[in-house]
Amino acid sequence: MTGPLSGPWGAALYECRITHVRTTALRHVFQHRTYLWLVDLNHLPQLPWPLRVLARFRSADHPGDPTLTLRQNLDRYLAAHGIDLAGGRVLMLAHARSLGHVFNPITVYWCHGPGGRPVCTVAEVHNTYGSHHRYLLRPDRYGRAEAAKEFYVSPFFPVDGHYRMDLPEPGEELDLTVHLERSEGRAFTATVHGTRHPAGPLTLLQAAVRHPLSTLAVSLHIRYQGIRLLLRGLPVHPRQAHKPTKRTAHTPQDKVPTP
Repeated sequence: MTGPLSGPWGAALYECRITHVRTTALRHVFQHRTYLWLVDLNHLPQLPWPLRVLARFRSADHPGDPTLTLRQNLDRYLAAHGIDLAGGRVLMLAHARSLGHVFNPITVYWCHGPGGRPVCTVAEVHNTYGSHHRYLLRPDRYGRAEAAKEFYVSPFFPVDGHYRMDLPEPGEELDLTVHLERSEGRAFTATVHGTRHPAGPLTLLQAAVRHPLSTLAVSLHIRYQGIRLLLRGLPVHPRQAHKPTKRTAHTPQDKVPTP
């Protein structure tokens, strides 16, 4: 996506359908609908005060120093990996804090250098235990990259295997896919499909009415599906202390996974 984001707030809203498909050790599929924001970290939306309760973008809801801006924290993370965007644009896809709650299973940052050249993509993952982890990706021109799994997300999967991610920068349509590959084959797939709308007062109010308490509903739905899997007898893998690494992901050209 080039040029400024459209709409009165310089941001976009995507009406989304999110699908989770587990294929081992038993098959389990569920979907939910929500809406996501696409924002420029240098120009976050400035909502009028009556609507701020429906959308706030806080540093405290993401990794880093809560006294710094989202952009400053991301730049610090990238600098620790030897990357300097030199002020280039960063687009973030995420839930905003709404009605006092936020939960982002995945937040994606598309990072550009001067002139709009793509430099890297960051996939930030949160689990329902309050922990988070960032994957630094070097996607190919189609938005495809791979990364070893390093973070405990679901209690029904150990921390092993690797991800194959398709994270092209959104345009009129949003189309993201994350596969978890383990030694026995593909174990899990998550997809996010959405349609873009310019963010403004009417668009936000319509989305909030269609998806009331959207971010709370997402976290509750994930927990509900976990209870269903427990009742189906799926064993739980104990959670261990998370130790972030600085490993950078590969593009598909660097490593071709075994299907």
